[in-house]
Order: sequence, then C-alpha cells, then structure tokens
Amino acid sequence: MINVKFNYLYRDGGNFKSWGEVIFSNLENLPVNEIEAKLINAFLPDNQFIASQIDIPEKFLLLDGKFTKYDHCHHEFDCAEICQENSTDVLDRSISDFLENIEMASKNGWKAFDVLERA
Repeated sequence: MINVKFNYLYRDGGNFKSWGEVIFSNLENLPVNEIEAKLINAFLPDNQFIASQIDIPEKFLLLDGKFTKYDHCHHEFDCAEICQENSTDVLDRSISDFLENIEMASKNGWKAFDVLERA
C-alpha cells in the first residue's frame, strides 16, 4: 500500500530540533506536490503550525522534563513523501482527512499559547 509520510519538527529558540513523522493512508492516491501545496497554503509563514490543533504529537524539547525560556508553541512542516510503511496516525485518518483537519484549523485560526504556562 502506498501511504504518505508527514515529516515535521520542533525547533526551539536555540535552534535545537526534535523530529516527528506521522504516516497517513492515501487511498485517493493524491500526488505529493498537491499535498504539499495544500499544506503550505494552510500553514503560517515558515510552514509553522500548532501540532495539538491537528492532533499530531508535540515534539517539544524539555530540559529535565521542563520547558525553558527558549520554548514556544509552533512546530514546522518539513516535507511529505510517499512511503510503503503502515499508517501510524492514532486517529486512523487518510491524508485527505488530515488535509481537511489542517484547512479547518487554518480557517479557525492557529491558536498560539505560552508553553511556560504548561510548566
């Protein structure tokens, strides 16, 4: 089965990175360039988004289990790619469903938050 891997990262204010990926089914056989165009169109400048709003794991870097002054709430889209690996999305969404979720989050507004309030 051909699926789509959504690659993203968290980059803190010190430019330290934590990578993540979620694999979605692609039963509609959407081409990667179309998927990436829709993603980029819905994300904030620099391909940033709020992971919790689209139900993917947050990849925050925690120092001794705590947020630091370098932390913020934004994650960054890296790329989408075709893969043969099994779906890993906990909500079992297709890439089309995921795109709909992202477009809805964009329409409703990306809701930034202060990660230090989570400490």
